[in-house]
Amino acid sequence: MKYQSLWLEDKSKRKYPSLKNNLNVDILIIGGGITGLSTAYFLRDKGYKIALVERDKIGIGASGRNTGKITYLQGTIYADLCNMYNDEVAKEYLYSQDLAISLIRNIILDEKIKCNLEKSKSYVFTENDEEIENIKEEKIFLESIGLDVYENVNENEKIKCKYIIGVDNTYTFNPVKYLDQLAIICKKSKIKIFEKTKIIKIIKNDGYICKTDKGLKIKCNKLILACHYPYFLKPYFMPLKVNIEKSYLGAAIVDKVKNKSYITNAYPYKSLRYYKDKEKYLIYLTNSHIICDNLDEKRNFKQMLKEIDDLDINLSYYWSNDDLMTVDGMPYIGRLEKNNDNLFIGTGYNTWGNTNGTLAGYCLCKLVLNEKCEYEKIFDPLRVNKLSYIDKIIVNSYYNMKGYIENKLIKNKYWYNKNVSYEVINNKNVAIYKDGDKEYIVYSKCPHLGCTLIFNEIDKTWDCPCHASRFNLEGKCIKGPSNYDIAYNEEDEEDEL
Repeated sequence: MKYQSLWLEDKSKRKYPSLKNNLNVDILIIGGGITGLSTAYFLRDKGYKIALVERDKIGIGASGRNTGKITYLQGTIYADLCNMYNDEVAKEYLYSQDLAISLIRNIILDEKIKCNLEKSKSYVFTENDEEIENIKEEKIFLESIGLDVYENVNENEKIKCKYIIGVDNTYTFNPVKYLDQLAIICKKSKIKIFEKTKIIKIIKNDGYICKTDKGLKIKCNKLILACHYPYFLKPYFMPLKVNIEKSYLGAAIVDKVKNKSYITNAYPYKSLRYYKDKEKYLIYLTNSHIICDNLDEKRNFKQMLKEIDDLDINLSYYWSNDDLMTVDGMPYIGRLEKNNDNLFIGTGYNTWGNTNGTLAGYCLCKLVLNEKCEYEKIFDPLRVNKLSYIDKIIVNSYYNMKGYIENKLIKNKYWYNKNVSYEVINNKNVAIYKDGDKEYIVYSKCPHLGCTLIFNEIDKTWDCPCHASRFNLEGKCIKGPSNYDIAYNEEDEEDEL
């Protein structure tokens, strides 16, 4: 059993260089996941000098750790949007997802990308009586716009449900194989791609100057933030508008596969889909939760393993993934600042990054070219929060404050780890991990917004329970939104506020 994403087993050995010299381009894209690569793909033949930078490796972040579904049936999002907004907004969102499915399918067929694309049926189900009515509302909406919807047809012995609906014309694929080929196509189109290139500061100055952690500069006229958790210019733009959800996934070899995928409509989410390549797999997702809750990674993985055991299957791979959840269930795609046609963002995909990340690439391309985008208004990152979902805003604010305050007070104490301690050395708050005779000392505060870090026993990392930054034992930042290290033997960094 390997602790890694199934998709990363297929990760090509292809490497892209890190930035070695200062660079001047028309457009800079920050982020090498499905949003960044889709945007680069749609802009590739528009006459611009374009560069894409990724702080780690292309396609190995959230885009390379999801379930690989391409579907418009996303829990009960349409019933929820009807209640929060109106039927027209729900229809626009559905049409956007249908467009994204067509875009992905056409790219795969036109470019002859081998990524295990399979047409499948999608189902949403519930194990609880109290959720049945919500799914029935979803069915009524889908049928109102002419879609055929299956009802109470459960053909999967791996799930137990009280009520289930399903639709046709959805797909599954291998997201990493897809992204690998998008990167190749973009490179052939003279788009410069750089891995292991971390942008730590952005300065607005006749365009933008983006500084890397190596002291290099990239100057650009237009800047697109396609990173998982947005940061840089507006540190307080996101915390009250999103929270981070964590899920646990596993892939098990099975005797047969079905062209069907499943998901529940409410917490704790469960998801299943099948995948066929060299082996046949069932991919199972469970135990979804807001990141500041259930901080014990060992316990969370044990819960997933117990559920897998109850299904009488054996895992070959297991991993986790983070998703950015918005208060109204729709992504933020568009201009980051009012009346600024040079700064754009795509983020907040609510676990549906394959469709929404592709859609972001499509929309951002149009906006960069100053063309009309049919979804500009509903996905506007600056859209005003509606009173109809004020309860969600309050809950979101609560979880953000909870993550900050609770870990300050209790840290690791409620699942005590004898090898971890929090101390004050030379008037500095530090965290210490002891591995036999070796001792690792780091600053205990996340440089992003100051949350106290907790120790992850599975990965042996220091994790931020507020916004999911991650640092290795030596204190090197290996996952954002933080850009700075926390090694005790290095110069103490100021907050990124």
